[in-house]
Amino acid sequence: MSDSILRQLEQELQRQRHSKVASYYPDAGPLRRELYPKHMDFFRAGADHRERAMIAANRIGKSEGVGGYETTLHLTGLYPSWWEGRRFDHPIQAWAAGDTNRTTRDIIQRILLGPVGEFGTGLVPSDMIVRHTVKVGIADAVESVFVRHASGGTSELTFKSYDSGRDQFQGTNRHLIWLDEESSRDIYVECLLRTMNVNGIVLATFTPLLGMSDVCRDFLQPEDGSQKYTVQATWDDVPHLSEQAKQELLASIPEYQREARSKGVPILGAGAIYPVPEADFIIDPFELPDHYPRCYGLDVGWKRTAAVWMAVDRETQTHYLYNEYYRGQAEPAVHTAAIRAVGEWIPGVIDPASCGSSQIDGRSLIGEYRKLGLQLSEADNAVEAGIYRVWHLLSTGKLRVFRGLQNWLSEFRLYQRDEEGKVKKVNDHLMDATRYVVMSGPGRMQVSPGHANEMERQINQWRDNWQINPSDTWMLM
Repeated sequence: MSDSILRQLEQELQRQRHSKVASYYPDAGPLRRELYPKHMDFFRAGADHRERAMIAANRIGKSEGVGGYETTLHLTGLYPSWWEGRRFDHPIQAWAAGDTNRTTRDIIQRILLGPVGEFGTGLVPSDMIVRHTVKVGIADAVESVFVRHASGGTSELTFKSYDSGRDQFQGTNRHLIWLDEESSRDIYVECLLRTMNVNGIVLATFTPLLGMSDVCRDFLQPEDGSQKYTVQATWDDVPHLSEQAKQELLASIPEYQREARSKGVPILGAGAIYPVPEADFIIDPFELPDHYPRCYGLDVGWKRTAAVWMAVDRETQTHYLYNEYYRGQAEPAVHTAAIRAVGEWIPGVIDPASCGSSQIDGRSLIGEYRKLGLQLSEADNAVEAGIYRVWHLLSTGKLRVFRGLQNWLSEFRLYQRDEEGKVKKVNDHLMDATRYVVMSGPGRMQVSPGHANEMERQINQWRDNWQINPSDTWMLM
């Protein structure tokens, strides 16, 4: 084979590698569009509906083959000839958001741009990428990407995350917002408002692991006259999953999640909330290094006040529940003394209901505890989202529990749903505290003063040795 032919073949392979979007839904082959009727239904509905959701099973291509694919078409203006959905004949301003900055980077960014170091191998063709900016504080994460539009001009896509809070979704108008995984209703409403003045659209792609949440219910049970359009898809609606693969996947999924993960049906049903063997996460206690940041979750009440402490190994992202407090019928001063004894410097997150007035004297409990010296912030009390986050950490080996937490284990063993799929609110104080610290603790954690002082001493020493200007100390962090 001649050198010129080899070069042509290599160029063609490179072209295909950097034009991944063109491989989706062709006229012939295993990905031809007739084999994906639910996907086509979703795309077509965009012509008439401002809000669309694909509430579907895992592994059917809802993120890449639906959300990522349509987002790429709108950014580039490179619509296939068969496209019947919404079209933009001009460059657009867009957002793409996931539940955390890291999952946005690892899933959405990778789908659209490709792996780090190989940008242009994702769905957005390399020759359409003008430039990108870097997100501060998250390694290898992109803040915004600028994409050439077929009509002339440049589209802009900004990557966002739900854990940044609702206020991060306020501001300027957007023609397109893609929400991959389910957001809270307040974030969803903010996104919808951003599209109104420019006749924009919102795409949501998620598996309903949070149960019949507000957002899920709004799509599955829309009000009359709603612009919402919903497509539900199961493993049986796609050709790329074999029967053997389906059986293997089903066997690896907790029983209470099977309907959601295989059929896109919101989680309901009775049984253990965390069906994870204790042997998978119970460990013998060990001395935690000073550089592990820590926080605690606090659930307060007259009958029972409970707290659980968590530390995180940042290198492995392993979370450790290492201490607990469990006592009833005592005044806040008694609980505070016991909590401060674990470490006065450790911040806590508390049930937001504690901001309400006490039934005893009208004062808020969070205010009382703060006056007594506790560093407390309100926790995210999203029940299903918190349960899913704790289960995910337990089932992936990222949440470990010290063997001595016997009250925690007692509650864990009885933590269940009733026949209607509702969480049984019985002896669940430490389970609630665990949700609080897992959901809200990572953003408020602190390292021990000893470690912080040592880091400051080392920085000062390095600065003096190398004659670094104090204003440039950030370079050593």
